[in-house]
Amino acid sequence: MNSRYAGRLTPSRVVTDSGVDHVRLAYHYLDTGDLDGYGSLLHAGTPLGADLERSGSAGARRHHITRIVAEGDCVIAMGRLAPQQREFVDVFTLSAEGMLRGCRRYYPAPAPPAVESVR
Repeated sequence: MNSRYAGRLTPSRVVTDSGVDHVRLAYHYLDTGDLDGYGSLLHAGTPLGADLERSGSAGARRHHITRIVAEGDCVIAMGRLAPQQREFVDVFTLSAEGMLRGCRRYYPAPAPPAVESVR
């Protein structure tokens, strides 16, 4: 499958697989508070995203990944944050070398309030 963006080449499967490994490591490093390890996964030292980088004491947050889907220069990770038990979806963009170039985090919309039927 080709990228939707003109002029961009789809990376090889090796690069995509490397990016998946980097995503898994990023969560591990963030959960343990290893910011140097985390920074080593970033492309050219670019910031990855405020939600993902939000600092706290090591162990204050834990990412429980339930699924990772990857194709080309995109890796999507789905999971739950503990102890908040809040679900999230992170969409990562990879560099040509499989390093993490960017990330956008999404949270599900809150459930609408229950509506009582009128009789």
